[in-house]
Amino acid sequence: MGDFWTNTDKPFFKINPSFKFLIIAALFIVYLCVRNLNTMIWATVLFLILYFLVNGFPAKFSFWMIILTFIVSFLGTAAMILFGKGTHVLFHWYLIMISEESLARGVLIGLRTFIFTMIGMILASTTMPVPFFYSLMQQLKVPVRYAYGCLAAFRMLPMMAEEFVHIRQAMIVRGMMQKKGARAAYERMKHYALAMLAQSIRRAQRTAVAMEAKRFSMTEARTYYYEIGWSRYDLYFLVVILCTVALGFLLSHWMPLTPFTDVIDN
Repeated sequence: MGDFWTNTDKPFFKINPSFKFLIIAALFIVYLCVRNLNTMIWATVLFLILYFLVNGFPAKFSFWMIILTFIVSFLGTAAMILFGKGTHVLFHWYLIMISEESLARGVLIGLRTFIFTMIGMILASTTMPVPFFYSLMQQLKVPVRYAYGCLAAFRMLPMMAEEFVHIRQAMIVRGMMQKKGARAAYERMKHYALAMLAQSIRRAQRTAVAMEAKRFSMTEARTYYYEIGWSRYDLYFLVVILCTVALGFLLSHWMPLTPFTDVIDN
């Protein structure tokens, strides 16, 4: 799956994965507590720019992820705006009622969804799976059997995708894809589910036996093939994130785009 990440020479790939994970988790908590709509608007713009500058995903995939995130955020925003409550009604038609309060709450929730996705994508697009799990074991002291178990499960995903393609090709050769109707679709889904479930159980059992044979359940200290350490890039990352967050708050104070500075989002 390493081929999925491009431009891995970017500085954000050289940051300690555990440190990056903790900073990103802290950002989630920070923006979960922000109720100033102007702050959320500026933070969304800034983190969107940062994502485009540092992400290591292919450009086409990044574009469609942005579009998908926008659609999901818009749907959440629309539901809150159209069916929310408020005292300053702007539009009312049967069940649909748009008020200033519901408009502000809807936009706030939509922006929060968008910025959470952007922050998570910055982590996902600049962090390789193997160094991440090694860092969890070395810096955060996650038990080896759990970390390697998660890594093994993650590595099974491309295998399952390839197996799905093989099953589909076998069904095409046997003429099973030519049948139409709900019953035929149900039969195909059953074949997919049974075949993939059986293979997954066998693969999981082999992985568990291999881990036991290699003493992954032992409690003594282990050595690692990859040693994940610290570097000056960790400090650079912290400075960039702090500057981005601070700039969002400052811009919301210097150039407010809306009059909503304290939105009650519940």
